[in-house]
Amino acid sequence: MTTKTYDVILFDLDGTLTDSQEGIINSIQHALKYFGIIEKDIKNLKKFIGPPLKDSFMEYYGFDDDKATLAIKKYREYFAVKGIFENKVYPLIPELFEELYNRGKKLVVATSKPTVFAERILDYFQLTKYLYFIAGSNLDGSRMIKGEVIAYALTQCGLDSSENVVMVGDRKYDVIGAKESGLDSIGVLYGFGSPEELEQEHPTYIVEDVDGLRKVLL
Repeated sequence: MTTKTYDVILFDLDGTLTDSQEGIINSIQHALKYFGIIEKDIKNLKKFIGPPLKDSFMEYYGFDDDKATLAIKKYREYFAVKGIFENKVYPLIPELFEELYNRGKKLVVATSKPTVFAERILDYFQLTKYLYFIAGSNLDGSRMIKGEVIAYALTQCGLDSSENVVMVGDRKYDVIGAKESGLDSIGVLYGFGSPEELEQEHPTYIVEDVDGLRKVLL
C-alpha cells in the first residue's frame, strides 16, 4: 500500500487502540449529574471522546473554568474506580502490536488521557510489553493538547527527525497534532471520528479497519 517505512509509530489510545466509549460516557454522566444535568443523548456525550475534558465541559455545557475543573474531579471519581475498565481492545490490535514489535518497530502511545490512567489501561490489556514509551497528560490539566503530547513523546524518545515517524489516531486532533510536529498521520475510521472530520484535515492515509492499518505500517 505504501513504499514508506515507519520505524516509530505513535498511537492514540481512545478510539484507536481501545473502544472506551462506555466508561467515558458513564463518567461524564456521573459528573453532569452532580450539577443537576441528566444527559441521555449519547451523541452529545460522544463529542467528549478525543479533546481535553475541560474544553468539552466548557464548550458543550457552558461551564466556566472553575466549574469545568470541578466537573473533571467528579468525572474521575467514577472513571478511576469503574469507568477505566468499561473498555475493550479493538480486535486484532494485540496481534498488530506483536507483529510490529517483532519487526523492531518502536511503539509509543500519545494520548490526551492522563498518563496514570493510560498506563493502567495498557497494563490491564497487556499491551505495555510492546511499548517503548507512554505519553499522556498530567492530572493537573497540563499537557492535554494533542500537539503538546506528541512533542513531549518525541522529546522523551530522543527523536530529532520526523522522517520515519507516524501518528495514528481516530480524531482530527491527532492529525492536527501530527502536523504541528511535522509528522505523517494515519486516520482510522473504526474509532470515534467521522470520515468528514478526518478528510477535512488531510491525513497522509485514511484506513477503514485494523487490517488496513496493518497494510500501511507493514
